[in-house]
Amino acid sequence: MYLEFYGLKENPFNVTSDPNFLYLSHTHKEALDHLLYGINHRKGFIEITGEIGAGKTTICRALLNQLGSKTKTSFILNSNLPEIQLLEAILNDFGIAPERRSKGAFLRQLNRFLLEQLSRGNNAVLIIDEAQNLRSSTLEAVRLLSNIETEKEKLLQIVLVGQPQLRNKLNSPELLQLRQRISVRFHIRALERNEVQQYIEHRLNVAGPAGGTTFTPGAIDHIYQYSRGVPRIINVVCDKALLLGFVRGTRSIEHDLIRKCIEELEGQFDLDIT
Repeated sequence: MYLEFYGLKENPFNVTSDPNFLYLSHTHKEALDHLLYGINHRKGFIEITGEIGAGKTTICRALLNQLGSKTKTSFILNSNLPEIQLLEAILNDFGIAPERRSKGAFLRQLNRFLLEQLSRGNNAVLIIDEAQNLRSSTLEAVRLLSNIETEKEKLLQIVLVGQPQLRNKLNSPELLQLRQRISVRFHIRALERNEVQQYIEHRLNVAGPAGGTTFTPGAIDHIYQYSRGVPRIINVVCDKALLLGFVRGTRSIEHDLIRKCIEELEGQFDLDIT
């Protein structure tokens, strides 16, 4: 609705995980570096955590764009699948047509696939998003996938991505063997105040250029305080702010406008009943 008013080509504050809009803050760059290190050096298990809306899925999609053709990937978004369905989804994502629907058949096919990739000089990566939702029994099955290896290296790099609850789950006694195999860990932190400003300007520039659109320092302060530096919440507030700015006919997003947006997001409406 407001794109033409602001001179934008697309919505700069969608909450979808679009890697084209990825702002590499210090913490997001570190997360991406940890992922690339763990995958390229065949470290086996990698754990990435972060609060809801911290940008974990966006980082994963950016990672997929950076991995070359020599790295085959399976990206599982639905972590609520039972073990047999999860194995089937992994095979399908690797482009493997299941021959027979059984756990043993799936594992044999995956083993053949990984050995074939090794013979071609390729690597293979399995990324499981929202991994905190995996049952302990399913996590143990994922651990067994890491047993597919040669004497020198892991054939499958497994990335577990999830909320902080994932760390708590992995600390349970029954998952000790899995926890001991995780060699690369990183927690994505929230954005600092200066990064919130850079984040907003970055997304506007990617969607624009929106030369006449500005968020004042007071507006940035209020967004930072409300969002606590969480990108998804920043997006929600800024999207509503641009809509309200469009309604008011202003391209300068100021503190009072952000305050009004937050009140409405919190369900606080001014009702003029006469």
